[in-house]
Amino acid sequence: MTEIRERDFRAFFAAPFECYPEDSPYVSPLKSDLQRYLSVDANPLFERDDQVTYFTAHRGGKVLGRIVAHVHEASNKLHGLNRACFGYFDCADDSEAASALLSAAERWARMRGYDEIAGNFNLTIAQQIGVLTGGFSHAPYTDMAYNPPHVPALLERNGYQPFFPMTAFEDALADTDPDDILGPKQKEILADPDFVWMPIDKSTLPARLSDAPAVLNDAFRHNPMFVPVTRAEFDFQTADMNLIIDPRISVVLHYQGRPAGAVICIPDLNPLLRGIKSRMGVTAPFHFLRHRFHRKRAVIIYYAVIRELHGRGVNGAMLYKTITALKSAGYEWLGGTWIFDGNPASLRQKEKLGSHPIHRLSLYRKAVSDKPLGPVEEAVTHVA
Repeated sequence: MTEIRERDFRAFFAAPFECYPEDSPYVSPLKSDLQRYLSVDANPLFERDDQVTYFTAHRGGKVLGRIVAHVHEASNKLHGLNRACFGYFDCADDSEAASALLSAAERWARMRGYDEIAGNFNLTIAQQIGVLTGGFSHAPYTDMAYNPPHVPALLERNGYQPFFPMTAFEDALADTDPDDILGPKQKEILADPDFVWMPIDKSTLPARLSDAPAVLNDAFRHNPMFVPVTRAEFDFQTADMNLIIDPRISVVLHYQGRPAGAVICIPDLNPLLRGIKSRMGVTAPFHFLRHRFHRKRAVIIYYAVIRELHGRGVNGAMLYKTITALKSAGYEWLGGTWIFDGNPASLRQKEKLGSHPIHRLSLYRKAVSDKPLGPVEEAVTHVA
């Protein structure tokens, strides 16, 4: 019989290591980061203890799976939803354990009066989202969701419906010519003195990061499910950015003296996390240095342009700068987090770059009240 425990963090962290084979491409967040994310005291996303909890499934002395149940109240208010969320759903290929975990999350949502539950949200639209439905052989980059193929099957077996399909891409930089991105609009921006490429180094990083939330919030404010990121949330998510960023490969652009665009690109940390098993121990400094001198993969966490400048080629100019810098710095592969199928402009840009799709993902949802599921998010207004 499956036992469900609540708020057992040691088991929660251990779950994917016990559920998935040792050679699985899955990579866990750093243990201390995961603990911060789930802490009401630490994470500004949560104001009350009843906004988040987590469960683990146990049988015969083994952890069989985990799940987070939470609510993003700002999202519900902004988008007119009555939705709870699940996240970090990692489970062995075990129908009984999966059903017990999902039932625990559904019960948590139902007791608080929500009409549906949806996920994975780890923990918001601005972080890891989705359940992998294709491309299981491709190793994920930092901030990419990953699960084995039995996970979506377990969700569907328990009455969950897929929605909001997405694709993640990868670029082989040896085959990518930055000049292919340059058209008349991009060349005009590169020559226009009203556009200033802001320097990024250790001393300017705090100022550059302070530019990013305003650009992000303006660029994505009409996108499905997006909620403006507060300064406290952004600072929380980027607390250790100075330790991991390679200042050469991110871009911040000002237009007429104000923040106008940003490409936040970082080295892929997954090889490092895999080496230290996502724990800070005595060997972590050695692995950190080894990773720093041998990193070949980078990932774009997000790129954004203020809406006033949409359609002027700014995003292409920023990507030209970024890819040129990546190649100059010796990176060989570039990953990009998900793009919604309803964002044709960004998908066309990926096609123009020659990017290769590596992952297919979807959100999943289920009604937890007598009310039927409402319409799903179907369109995106952000133009890359």
